Amino acid sequence: MPGHFEPLPGGGAAVALDDVEISIIRSLAVQLLELIGPGPAEETPEDPLAELFAEGPSEPPADPVLRRLFPDAYGDPEATPGPQAAEEQRAHSSEFRRYTENDLRAGKRESALAVIRSLDVLTSAGDGGAVLKLAPEESKQWLGALNDLRLAIGSRLDISDEDDTDLLYRLPDEDPRKPMVMAYLWLGGLQESLVATLMP
Repeated sequence: MPGHFEPLPGGGAAVALDDVEISIIRSLAVQLLELIGPGPAEETPEDPLAELFAEGPSEPPADPVLRRLFPDAYGDPEATPGPQAAEEQRAHSSEFRRYTENDLRAGKRESALAVIRSLDVLTSAGDGGAVLKLAPEESKQWLGALNDLRLAIGSRLDISDEDDTDLLYRLPDEDPRKPMVMAYLWLGGLQESLVATLMP
């Protein structure tokens, strides 16, 4: 079980994590929460119905990580041939974003919070680590959060395809990106093993 998820009887997954791994995952999840930002309900707590009728942003985020987490629904208008087609694509993406981004952000926030909460209740196994046991629904939230964390780190590392990932293995140890690369690859292994445990 060390380093990868295994299925639990009756559904869900378990993984053994040491204190350093717990700290890294928790820290990354907190940073992800800060990046995603508060939801509409947190910004306007005096009006409980505001969230129901709140429209989201219509423009893509300026931060490249957020653009990776919340991409345009209809692709990159700059890659579309012809100015009229690009303008139509931009308008469609803008409309889609306005009505979906708040919900997408809420879902990503909830998954990151689920990761933090499940790590906060872990009790040490006595050897500087613990076994994390997740119910089926928690496993899905973890899967979403691990994916978001890898997308965020991958964006910071300028990873856009599998060829970029291959280059990461050859980075020299003195490269300042090395710790982020190691986290990216480790989270990828965790994510892959969690996907395998959730497949029927």
